[in-house]
Amino acid sequence: MNLQDKLKQLPNDAGVYQYFDKDGHLLYVGKAKVLKNRVKSYFKFTPKLLPADKLGPRIYKMISEVVSLEWIVVPNEHDALILENSLIKQLKPKYNILLRDDKTYPYIFIDYNEDFPRLEITRKIHKGKNIKYFGPYSTGAKDMLDSIYEIVPLVQKKSCVKGKTACLFHQIQKCLAPCENKISKEEYAKIVENALEYIYNKTKLLSKLNEKMIQYSNDFRFEEAMTLRDRIKTIEKSQIKSGIDLATNEDIDIFAITSTNKKAVVVRMFLRDGKLTSSSHDFLKVDNFDEEFEFDYEEAYKRAIINYYDNEIPLLPKEILVGIELNDTSELEEFLQIRFNKKIKIINPKKDKKKDIVQIALSNCHELLRIDSSKNETNIYEELKELFNLQTLPFRIESFDNSHMMGQATVGAMIVWDENLNSFDKKAFRHYNLESKDEYSQMREMLIRRVESFEKNPAPDLWIIDGGETLLKLAYDIVLSVGVNLDIIAIAKEKVDAKAHRAKGAAKDIIHYKNKNNEFKNFKLSTSDRRLQFVQRQRDEAHRFVINFHKKQKRAEDKQISLLQIKGIGEAKIKKLLLYFGEFEKIKNASLEELKNVLNEKDANLLKNYFIIPKD
Repeated sequence: MNLQDKLKQLPNDAGVYQYFDKDGHLLYVGKAKVLKNRVKSYFKFTPKLLPADKLGPRIYKMISEVVSLEWIVVPNEHDALILENSLIKQLKPKYNILLRDDKTYPYIFIDYNEDFPRLEITRKIHKGKNIKYFGPYSTGAKDMLDSIYEIVPLVQKKSCVKGKTACLFHQIQKCLAPCENKISKEEYAKIVENALEYIYNKTKLLSKLNEKMIQYSNDFRFEEAMTLRDRIKTIEKSQIKSGIDLATNEDIDIFAITSTNKKAVVVRMFLRDGKLTSSSHDFLKVDNFDEEFEFDYEEAYKRAIINYYDNEIPLLPKEILVGIELNDTSELEEFLQIRFNKKIKIINPKKDKKKDIVQIALSNCHELLRIDSSKNETNIYEELKELFNLQTLPFRIESFDNSHMMGQATVGAMIVWDENLNSFDKKAFRHYNLESKDEYSQMREMLIRRVESFEKNPAPDLWIIDGGETLLKLAYDIVLSVGVNLDIIAIAKEKVDAKAHRAKGAAKDIIHYKNKNNEFKNFKLSTSDRRLQFVQRQRDEAHRFVINFHKKQKRAEDKQISLLQIKGIGEAKIKKLLLYFGEFEKIKNASLEELKNVLNEKDANLLKNYFIIPKD
């Protein structure tokens, strides 16, 4: 069915629509209150089907590439908004503005329902009316909390009060032993108030920590002094010096976005009790837009707000301040009302201190873009994009490798490079225990498991596979089967006499990629080429990570192997069994006939009797 016939079938329902190009690549995901009206507004139908005249340059270019259309009907516009956001995160359409999935930020909270309450960290909402939250904190929450427990004698552990007996914390004067009634609830409440002052006033906390650090140093407690020094550095990094105090106790969130022709940045700031408590930022890729196309700020603010508030938020703001006047905030405000059962206004302030705080956020955007543009390393992403015909700049990269030894301890690993960190994101690294026996099936198993997790952890910009053209084709088959726009390259050692040449210093790597005509090609780059060195660095880190995990898993399996090494059945035969059965439990439960498929009759009987006869 051609596009014009498809357009005639559009329903009058709310839903999400998807545009595809001639190669079946997803171009754009949008949502509509009435699908027929919204989608048809992109086109004019006479004298032939063309993009509508009123479209902006970027959308006009997109519609010019559309050859097919799909849609999903939902009950209402709110559901369409949620589905649209989910599909954009998972499928990475070419013409949508792409933000990384917002993580939940940590909060410090205290539960006043307890007789002797403690300060704790949470990322979720706790049941109970008398709970106070502080935050969110983009960095430094744990360091703040550890520091407060270092200075103030709060109850150190949840189990302490229940123990009814004073513990070591009381002996070292870090707890006043309410468990033995050595302090009243009223006296303890004053200590809690003292602790909260350090949350409200980071400068006071830092001053106290410096005193404590000097004291430890003078007492030759150098290790503890160094621990405090590191905490001080982390807390100082998280401290925002804005000079802004609203002189009210309002809770307000601020979103500001600024763009260049290649990159945009979103800055979030959080005011609690009228004071700026923390901030965070993320870069947005805009490399799909030519310089002549104006950046869509409306879409960017909408995406940033929905992404952030689609998480659990323990402490909601009274209002959200934004850096521009949005044409229509009703849709976003309705989303917040349904999501949290609270009315939260979205405002672009025009005067007074609220305008000043938004200006600070915008100034931070400009500064982040200035610093980013001065990085020499940034050029590497543009070079990689051009060399390997990538759809987007590869700011977030996942690399995969697997490892096994004769079928034993079969594992895989994924490592992650993040341009925002200009380093590896080690918190995002993942291990995989694999069932498959050959390298092709192992890579297939690992990549399928990663694709299945895209809903919770969206796809990156680029995959790097440790392997050749066969594995590259496999990876493309997997991502195309779910419709994700994801670039992939593979890196393999040059083969000499059908074997990978791994001589140190002389090994030549070949990089495989897909060109503009969807043909699989490869490069042999000079060993001094920084593009090759960048890809090698990703591959080598994946290899290091998977080998370390393999060694750990193999040690565990070797312990089990030693249990099976009875007279006449050594390690070689056991590895043969493992290759056939896959795991120890299956060997243990195998019938005599199954064992004889691998071993001779004598050894099969010996092994079967070993498991049947009880051991001392």
